[in-house]
Amino acid sequence: YHDRAHMGFRSLRVINQDIVAPGEGFGAHPHRDMEIFSYVLEGAIAHKDSMGNSRTLLLGQIQLMSAGSGVTHSEFNPSDRNRLHLLQIWLHPEKAGFTPSYTEWHPDPAADSQPKVLMISRDGRENSAVIHQDAEIYRLRLQPGGSVTHELRSGRGLWLQVIRGRLTLGGVELEAGDGASTETAGVLEIQASENSEALLFDLR
Repeated sequence: YHDRAHMGFRSLRVINQDIVAPGEGFGAHPHRDMEIFSYVLEGAIAHKDSMGNSRTLLLGQIQLMSAGSGVTHSEFNPSDRNRLHLLQIWLHPEKAGFTPSYTEWHPDPAADSQPKVLMISRDGRENSAVIHQDAEIYRLRLQPGGSVTHELRSGRGLWLQVIRGRLTLGGVELEAGDGASTETAGVLEIQASENSEALLFDLR
């Protein structure tokens, strides 16, 4: 998919939804100067890279790769029977030429019922994975009738990506696969009409 009129939102470059058949995947290929993270929604992903990492991630886990000055990696579905469903998301780093790095984020079972959990940030607070960008990325999980608020500061932008369920932001109803953005500062409320999951990006 390529739309010259819409090549990202602030530092957010792409959100790719991938469904990978058993035993299939993406062979070794290079990246540079991009912050890339994969969020496993179903199944497992087997990752290998030129930094020597060889890891398998499961449902709800995130791998974050800072490509920096250059890295090669491959991603495969290690199962012989179950599909892999994931989001792979790219953000521009705040500067070029970082030393490549790899890290992971695993959800805390004690926080599983929390409606809003910080997964990725620049400063690593609240046990979040660290990214080379002034960005905060939250996992939202809401039950029917539930809601969360988020304060968007002046000069920043918010992107909401719905993974499952049905949410309302600013009076606009969103369903799985939909995204919405705003650059209006203030306290924003996100409401759910059914069991829902989403990613919230707070970007400089």
